[in-house]
Amino acid sequence: MEIRQLQYAIQIAEERNFSRAAEKLHIAQPSLSQQLSKLEKEIGVLLFQRTTNSVELTHAGTVFVERAQAIIDSLEQLKKEMFDISQTKAGKVTIGTMPITGSHLLPHVLPSFHRRYPDIELVLTEEPSTSNLVKLTAQGKNDLCLLSLPLSDPSLEYEPILEEEIVLAVPRNHRLATATISESSTGIPLADVKDEPFIFLKRGQGFRQITMDLCSQAGFEPQIVFESSNIETVQSLVATGMGVALVPAFIATAPRSEFVPQYVALEGQPSRTLVLAYRSGRYMSKAAEAFKETLQDTLSAQFSSRVRAATTNTYKP
Repeated sequence: MEIRQLQYAIQIAEERNFSRAAEKLHIAQPSLSQQLSKLEKEIGVLLFQRTTNSVELTHAGTVFVERAQAIIDSLEQLKKEMFDISQTKAGKVTIGTMPITGSHLLPHVLPSFHRRYPDIELVLTEEPSTSNLVKLTAQGKNDLCLLSLPLSDPSLEYEPILEEEIVLAVPRNHRLATATISESSTGIPLADVKDEPFIFLKRGQGFRQITMDLCSQAGFEPQIVFESSNIETVQSLVATGMGVALVPAFIATAPRSEFVPQYVALEGQPSRTLVLAYRSGRYMSKAAEAFKETLQDTLSAQFSSRVRAATTNTYKP
């Protein structure tokens, strides 16, 4: 059994298609089929059920791919450990983030990181779905990932990065538009807008669940009139009068040229916790440690009390 055969089986399982898998692996499809048949003959079990239109994992195939992924990941970690021993100022770090979170946070961090560690390569994995980011991180495909609590995957550990206030976005001609963040010391009860139409993020995004939970805690179920996968679109729709929405503070304070809603502080200053997550027990390279430290240092220095620096204790859900 060869390492490349493990990689081939993993790719076929991901693609469920020999042609696409061969293309991703940069080999000819007949060679891929031949290597898989050779592997199945050696281990004495069928890994995939092949039909004209589909490729499906057998039970043995599911077990094999899971174990193969763990072996490949262990080899990658071994390479990183050896690289760190030989060369501590270089390396590669893969960072997972949702596009909006990354676009607002990372511009504060990446220039500083590049100045400190010009020879470390950063690779961004941007996913609009929180669940996909969690899955990729749990599989070890992201070294680190920017997420918000709560996290339900027990294979992930995390370190808090920011405690960020959540504010209410309303149209500028709204009855509550005069209670601006700067003028309000206590904030308004969220229940004051229980009868208003709400603009929500689509399912699969962590902040949607945070919004739903806050409405539930306030004693009402929001009337959702429109959903978007982009928080900027949500804000623009609020600005045009379609409804109200909850928005993280650092996104609310980002400059925009048009379609800007009014932001209102909420009673009790509800917040979300942004964290840097990684797979439990995974070796963290010197390059990843360097990024984590730079992120914590930079964000602590950049953001005001409305986006408060969190503690750096490690938690596991």
